[in-house]
Amino acid sequence: MTIRYGLIGSGMMGQEHIRNLNLLEGAAVSAVADPDDAMRAQSAQTADGDITTFDTYQEMLSANICDAYVVVSPNDTHHDILLDLAAANKPVLCEKPLCTSVADCREVISRFENVAAPVWVAMEYRYMPPVQRLLEEVKKGTAGRARMMSIREHRFPFLPKVGDWNRFNSRTGGTLVEKCCHFWDLMRVAMDSDPIRVFASAAADVNHQDETYDGKTPDIIDNAFVTIDFENGTRGMLDLCMFAEGSKWQEVVSITGSKARIDACVPGPARFSKDGLEQTSQLVYSDRTEKQERIEPIEVDETILQAGDHHGSSFFQHERFLKLVKGEIDSPEVSLEDGLWSVRIGEAAEASAVTGTAIDLR
Repeated sequence: MTIRYGLIGSGMMGQEHIRNLNLLEGAAVSAVADPDDAMRAQSAQTADGDITTFDTYQEMLSANICDAYVVVSPNDTHHDILLDLAAANKPVLCEKPLCTSVADCREVISRFENVAAPVWVAMEYRYMPPVQRLLEEVKKGTAGRARMMSIREHRFPFLPKVGDWNRFNSRTGGTLVEKCCHFWDLMRVAMDSDPIRVFASAAADVNHQDETYDGKTPDIIDNAFVTIDFENGTRGMLDLCMFAEGSKWQEVVSITGSKARIDACVPGPARFSKDGLEQTSQLVYSDRTEKQERIEPIEVDETILQAGDHHGSSFFQHERFLKLVKGEIDSPEVSLEDGLWSVRIGEAAEASAVTGTAIDLR
């Protein structure tokens, strides 16, 4: 049985979803809805096999030719699209963030309370192979009792997108929602707790300062430090810099416990590396008692790496989502509630950066 996917939105990330679905046995992109002529045409070239294209997602829903939907449109459109998808009662994979505000997330959750079909929020960073290994080792107790988690992302600036929607807080929810929702999600999973307090210091210092759109200068931040206190007494920290594309590792995700620190070191996309080649990710163990490091290379199939910019995570996430659609998994591994929490933390971080005060989430 082949599951027919319908994509709502087909820009840069939409093309990545299509390429990864091409690799999955039992999956096919049957339809794409996008108001941009060029993106629809590109989708027809990217997809394996014939697809039907639509100007609007409403036309796609009316055609009823899909078994599952993937929402890959700009952040500020997710709310209305999801409300309409509830009536379709078919599985949905919604790109992060769930919505641009906590209020919109809550309305979506309320709408789906009596809908049988599942909604999976696309937090693909959970599915990066080095991060998966990190979470496995933490669950096994390799680090001892996990007490602290830090994530450093030093990367390239936001890329140009259709309509330049990703340049403004009003459309993205802000960088600490749009980009960093992945990291808040990882922290909740790894620390096995919900946050109670968020403090952020952030600014727009380097990127997009010479750009204007309809007379407006972008207002998204490009660097930040964020600290989070969790209910169980653990703590998390994010070090974000979006003008550091020369870094060896794009992300370093570290968990320190009573026995050891474990680092998942993730390279950036090959097309942004100095030599154009994909680096091998690593897991690094730093044991307190042995006082030595052990490095474990994490190999990922080259075909999967070339299908996207997220170190294979989009493929492995789709692999799991397909199992959900086929009934081999009972419920989404990343729920609407998970999506809400990541926006809650990001929204609080954005507010903290503006006010200079810690935001209490209790």
